[in-house]
Amino acid sequence: MTIKSDKENAETLLSLSWKRRASAIMHLALPIIIAQLGTILQSFADTIMVGQYGTAELSAAGFVNNIFTFVLYFILGLSYSTTPVVGMLWGKGEKTRARQTLNNSLVLSIVGCVVVMLLLLILYFNIDRLGQPAELMPLVRPYFIVILLSLPFVGAFNSFKQYSDATGDTRTPMWVMLISNVVNVIGNYLLIFILDLGLLGAGLATLFSRILMAVWMWWRIGAGRDVESRGVVYLAKKALPISTQLCLESGSFNVCALFMGWIGASALAAHQVMCVIGSLCFMTYYGMGAAAAIRISHYRGLEDYVEVRRTSSTAFVLTLALGVCLLGIVIAFHGSIFAAFTTSADVQAILVSLLPAFVAYQFGDCLQTIFANCLRAIEEVRSLMISAFIAYVVVSIPIAYLFAFPCGMGAVGIWWSFPIGLTLAGILFYLHFSRSSLK
Repeated sequence: MTIKSDKENAETLLSLSWKRRASAIMHLALPIIIAQLGTILQSFADTIMVGQYGTAELSAAGFVNNIFTFVLYFILGLSYSTTPVVGMLWGKGEKTRARQTLNNSLVLSIVGCVVVMLLLLILYFNIDRLGQPAELMPLVRPYFIVILLSLPFVGAFNSFKQYSDATGDTRTPMWVMLISNVVNVIGNYLLIFILDLGLLGAGLATLFSRILMAVWMWWRIGAGRDVESRGVVYLAKKALPISTQLCLESGSFNVCALFMGWIGASALAAHQVMCVIGSLCFMTYYGMGAAAAIRISHYRGLEDYVEVRRTSSTAFVLTLALGVCLLGIVIAFHGSIFAAFTTSADVQAILVSLLPAFVAYQFGDCLQTIFANCLRAIEEVRSLMISAFIAYVVVSIPIAYLFAFPCGMGAVGIWWSFPIGLTLAGILFYLHFSRSSLK
């Protein structure tokens, strides 16, 4: 009886320990998830409302948005180096230097945006060479330019947001995002339907909401002229590896969007809808991963590598459970969800055919999201980049092409490459983390 009682007590203590660890992760994850979801709600609203306007407009929006998703990940990565630097200075009471870091970050983000805009202009003048349906080009070109003009405001907002988060004010950027999204939806309705501007109206509404976000944060936080060139270079060295890894992942989806365009406008429209739904799932996984990274960084500072590994495994289990819940919702209500995006029977039929691959890739997405964040937390960025290159560029893109065209699987073949690429990335990230977390 005594032995059984001791065993039961040990199991109870272990269970409580797991519950405390899970509760701590969830406590951190919830506000991060809300903030992350706010970053893609504009695209979500645009896709639904444009899809109701017309299939050609939805296809054109999908093509342009996939290009700019890649760019936005790069711009977001440029600001990610701001948070740890500002947080350290703020904790030391060096608020003047923290404010200078914000100024340096704004310079880095805006200069980065200008460089990206110049490169995108070259793409713009050659966009008809990408093999997309010719009938989409009159819709693509004006929408492309309007979204291009919004990039500096996105960069500025990201820098303000990272600074605000690092100083402990996470609520201001969250509210700015949510309110600007409401403005975007109202602007979409007025410009797309009332003024009958279609896709161009959606672009103008997005531009205005992004200007509002940047100006609001500037009014709330302010900025100065005290910029240090060495500080800008330091942030750039920290930021570029992060941007590269984010771009490798999003780039594989963008290349697949090109493949979809080669198949046809309906396939491209379906790809855009599925990517938006997938992004909503990914952002929730990312919130869990970011929360795990915070906890892991803390335990790494304490050199408690046992808790580092326990936190990573707990976060993965929680994320997988969350993924199952999200999949249950998508599967149960897929007809209504698809109908909310498009009224086209052809597009809806393709969406149904993509659903099994979408379900299959959620495991790999959970795995790679959690352990990518874990690797960032223990500063194994080089391993992260190499693994991402192998999984997304060397493996995923060629398989997508092989399945789609030589194997004749079309759009379904492209989407079956995603479970392979994401799961491979997750396994590689996990193996690197397992070795590195033993130090």
